[in-house]
Amino acid sequence: MHHLQFEQTYKVHSKALISFAMTLTKSKMDAEDLVQETALKAYANFHRFNSESSFKNWSFTILKNIFITKYHKRKKMKVVSAPIEDMLFAISPNITTNENMSSNSNLNTIYQCINDLSSKCREPFKMFINGYTYEEIAAHLQIPIGTVKSRINYARNKLKNTVIK
Repeated sequence: MHHLQFEQTYKVHSKALISFAMTLTKSKMDAEDLVQETALKAYANFHRFNSESSFKNWSFTILKNIFITKYHKRKKMKVVSAPIEDMLFAISPNITTNENMSSNSNLNTIYQCINDLSSKCREPFKMFINGYTYEEIAAHLQIPIGTVKSRINYARNKLKNTVIK
């Protein structure tokens, strides 16, 4: 009975699930994979479903949570989507002296821009690029963690706008 009940309920809402997945993933193949994972998770936890509530809302929540979890995993892995040809510079041993000098010049420009930041932003930013966590920076500077994040973000944007010009 459990299996048949799930199957009937799922079939009624499967098109809506695929439509919702398409809005999240923007890819038919990824949407189908997401819906399939949702179906498996919903089936495994169908005994927890409250029959007085909406199956559609319950399954949409499962789908959304799976999507968010996958997004965070990809973000943690820092998935690179650039073609390999764009990254050949990283493995190329043929760096000439002129390229090296240009690189040093760019590095000096970046260091100068960091030093030009206000002390409020410069200190947290330097700590961050030296590997300290937000929590460690907040504790060391005795400021709230949100302030640390805000100052580091401000420094990043300021550097990005200054260096790219």
